Amino acid sequence: MSKTKKLLAAALSGVMALSMAACGGNAGNNTGSTPSSAGGSAAGSTGGKAGSYTVGICQLTQHPALDAATKGFRDKLTELVEANGGSVEFNEQNASGESPNCATIINGFVSSNVDLILANATASLQAAQTGTVDIPILGTSVTDYATALGMPEWNGTTGVNISGTTDLAPLDGQAEMLHEMFPDAKKVGLLYCSSEANSKYQIDVIKPLLKDFGYECTEYTFTDTNDVAAVAATAAAASDVMYIPTDNVAASCAEAIGNVVIPEKVPVIAGEEGICKGCGVATLSIDYYELGEVTGEMAYDILVNGADPATMEIRPAPNFTKKYAEANCQALDITPPDGYEAIAAE
Repeated sequence: MSKTKKLLAAALSGVMALSMAACGGNAGNNTGSTPSSAGGSAAGSTGGKAGSYTVGICQLTQHPALDAATKGFRDKLTELVEANGGSVEFNEQNASGESPNCATIINGFVSSNVDLILANATASLQAAQTGTVDIPILGTSVTDYATALGMPEWNGTTGVNISGTTDLAPLDGQAEMLHEMFPDAKKVGLLYCSSEANSKYQIDVIKPLLKDFGYECTEYTFTDTNDVAAVAATAAAASDVMYIPTDNVAASCAEAIGNVVIPEKVPVIAGEEGICKGCGVATLSIDYYELGEVTGEMAYDILVNGADPATMEIRPAPNFTKKYAEANCQALDITPPDGYEAIAAE
């Protein structure tokens, strides 16, 4: 095993385990606490009889990746519940990129005594963690749960009313992608939002991997949407190539970043497809709709089969794909290597 793969394996060991532990199920529970009775089973099975449920969805901001995760979650959970004779109602709220709004939304869900909360993105998950210790919570589009939840002693499960899915892509693969496409580059600028703990986590993992390839790496952090363009301009002026991790603020400002880096002829390797399309040339990315579907399966297991989120291990996305942004590559006169798939036009 290469050194980079060993580093990634260590970084992912507590985050991306695939197995699930489940305990009993009581279908139709509407108390806002984790259902419990005997005999939990895998999502989509008939371990319990579906009832009527209300699910609160708190999404940090509107951009394609988070939107796709929410849609995948709703579609899969609706499909599974209705196939088992039940029904599910969604109360979907968007925090417009403001963390304090997440707390307000979560408090509303708690007051309404919803059956389950979907927290889409790290700030939403942190607000849900603070807001209730009783209502089952599932996170999605969260990179590292140990970091997000402040749990340094991490073993793959939270031990509390929280589980979910991670959008962490193979960071060693992204480092190898950057080297594959730009082997002669010297300086790599690492651009991310300083207020996103999961972005910092990704940078801390990928930075030594890039250094192993011989790159000089410099971090450039912005605080919010107001200084993204200025910091991106500073990074572009000092970098041969840039890397942007899965970062919600960067995703919401991807076109603004693109307006800076593309005229400067500085290519960007991105942590996810939405950022890549706005300002990057290539990504090793997940399908956020598929990630939402996996989260929907977990929600079914909790609501219908009585699985306990405290013992459900965090699940990763099922697939990763090398993709390139055709328009950005053309603007920078870059031809992607064989094996890359063009990002579909909307």
